[in-house]
Amino acid sequence: MARAAVPGGLSARRAWREATLVERRPETDSAVTLVLDVDGWPGHLPGQHVDVRLTAPDGYTATRSYSVSAPERGSLVELTVQRVPDGEVSTFLADGLAVGDTVRLRGPVGGWFVWRTVQPGPVLLVAGGSGVVPLMAMLRAREPDSPPFRLVYSVREPEDVIYRDELAALGSTPGAEVLLVHTRRAPDDDPRAAGRLREDDLVAPGWGAADAPTCYVCGTTGFVETAADLLVGLGHAADHVRTERFGPSGP
Repeated sequence: MARAAVPGGLSARRAWREATLVERRPETDSAVTLVLDVDGWPGHLPGQHVDVRLTAPDGYTATRSYSVSAPERGSLVELTVQRVPDGEVSTFLADGLAVGDTVRLRGPVGGWFVWRTVQPGPVLLVAGGSGVVPLMAMLRAREPDSPPFRLVYSVREPEDVIYRDELAALGSTPGAEVLLVHTRRAPDDDPRAAGRLREDDLVAPGWGAADAPTCYVCGTTGFVETAADLLVGLGHAADHVRTERFGPSGP
């Protein structure tokens, strides 16, 4: 099946642009949302990511990729960055970048792991840790008449939930459902005991393989492989399971 075009031409998406930080929002003890005003931004789709480049005074550069966490809003691009132990870029972005500071940004990148508002059928989102970021952009982009969405979000402990208040509000709106899966410690009132993602977490009324939802899975490589295998084992067509994974970055 041919893929629809993504925003901006190829040359525009490859260009490095100046991005100015205009807002910071803490999400958890280790994650922060950065709102960047990007000069000449061509637009993006929910699920895409960008490359961010930092340059030190001595000319040393470091580049990392980050998913966009909100749908298109003019020249504004939102990134949610989780601080990685010994991560030179994530640590600077999470702790050192101040409002008014600039970085270089390139994108958007990616054309398969995206959701479009005209896309038919229900949407099943499966996130592990900070893998919720591109899936949150999809949730935020949905309209009242959009197909139903269900997010299954795996975290270690309640304090690790990114977008906690917004997800609680989204989970109570018509057409959206949010299930939190705690792997190490669950809240006292959680009917699900702490433990890793399993088949019954991915099954709910109206969300079986026969309903043919488009499934988006994002997280670490191990999490993505486990979740994708569970979905296929439940009967979901492999070409309905779209995956995006992340791992440790090199120097």
